Amino acid sequence: MTFIEPGLYVRDGFAEGPLADAALSRTDRAGQLLAVLQEQAPTMTDGQLRDGVYRALRRFIQEQPPTCQVDSITALIRRGVRIDWPASDRLPCA
Repeated sequence: MTFIEPGLYVRDGFAEGPLADAALSRTDRAGQLLAVLQEQAPTMTDGQLRDGVYRALRRFIQEQPPTCQVDSITALIRRGVRIDWPASDRLPCA
């Protein structure tokens, strides 16, 4: 086991600890938000959809997402492209 910092360590190539759990939780929640947006997209205005994508990405990265990324994902959803946001139960470490 390798300790990275308090609350985060690596064991068998995967991150573990409370910080890893928090990152997995953020990933899962962002994926849920994007799935809901994709379901509701036909009834949303462009502004509402863009705001929803912004909030989902912000939840995931915990800072302001790049505008180009928000616009790109919003455009894909608007065109009906399914955005998959796979989340596993463990964080692999390189």
